Amino acid sequence: VHGLERFLRTLDRRKDPTQRRRGLITVSNHICVMDDPFIWGVLPFSYQLDPNNHRWALAAHDICFTNKIFSTLFSLGQTLPTHRIGHSPLGGLFQPTMTEAVRLMSHPPFTTPYSSTSSAPPVDKALSSPDITDPFSSPNHTYTYSTNGIDTFPAPSAYDTRQYSWIHVFPEGRVHQHPQKMMRYFKWGIARLILEPDECPDIIPMWLEGNVQIMHEAREWPRFVPRIGKHCGVWFGNNVGGDGSTIFNELRRQWQELVAEDEKREGRRGFAMGVLSDRLKYGEKAVALREECTRQIRAAVLAVRRKRGLPDEDPKQGLVETWRQEGGKKEGKMDDGSWVGRT
Repeated sequence: VHGLERFLRTLDRRKDPTQRRRGLITVSNHICVMDDPFIWGVLPFSYQLDPNNHRWALAAHDICFTNKIFSTLFSLGQTLPTHRIGHSPLGGLFQPTMTEAVRLMSHPPFTTPYSSTSSAPPVDKALSSPDITDPFSSPNHTYTYSTNGIDTFPAPSAYDTRQYSWIHVFPEGRVHQHPQKMMRYFKWGIARLILEPDECPDIIPMWLEGNVQIMHEAREWPRFVPRIGKHCGVWFGNNVGGDGSTIFNELRRQWQELVAEDEKREGRRGFAMGVLSDRLKYGEKAVALREECTRQIRAAVLAVRRKRGLPDEDPKQGLVETWRQEGGKKEGKMDDGSWVGRT
């Protein structure tokens, strides 16, 4: 493990939720279906016991939230139910869980639901239902939300102890095991978590290695058993966000100007936190800002990869167009020798 002491100092500064002034994003490559939680095993045990200062993550709705038992387990593990666009038409940048993630990176209270369709309906109590709730839930309150207008999940951002939370993101969006340890292109959801919170989050890029050997996509029976005795590595980079003069602060300034321009044009004071107008979703300037922000965060992860001692990758690896050559094949062994998994 490299850079752990520096990272622990960051967590120590965030221990008291009332003293936090910004969220925390950690971002890394994704090489194994068990990267999370494997990588957080490097934290000392005392850090595992504080849920208010532990990471949140995005987890696949169709795998981790298929019934009440799984929903409870993965919610207690601080993950948010996320629809993947390759598996559900409800996936993408603007699904309700992304709104919840933006709010987790901000300061409550949030006095209005996301929209008339995303507030949570009454809870289905059947075990086969993924619905879970809390004692304070109600159909149209910010304590709960729905990912599809049918299911119901707690909204952790409603609680003061969750203000300016820590979220870990795998922006590749799927497991990618490349023989030269190259990454796929990054998806744009990471840009929303940087541009939209009320303060610029601390951003710590990371690099992972070795987990491939624990749960390789080509592993044979028993596939569900991790392979032990493997050498793994975790590299923590420097903070590239926060309140310094960074490219991400400049991109946020441009985003805020765009939001102000949109509010002036529409004659309103803005939507609820994490809710965007169509212009801020699909407008040319908004799309360009998300694209540049995503490019910069990928470059930050590559910088940690470079410090680890690996050679620079082909710049084409970061382009969507490069990966379109995979065609319709989404999983398994690819033409370049890499393996791609579901999560």
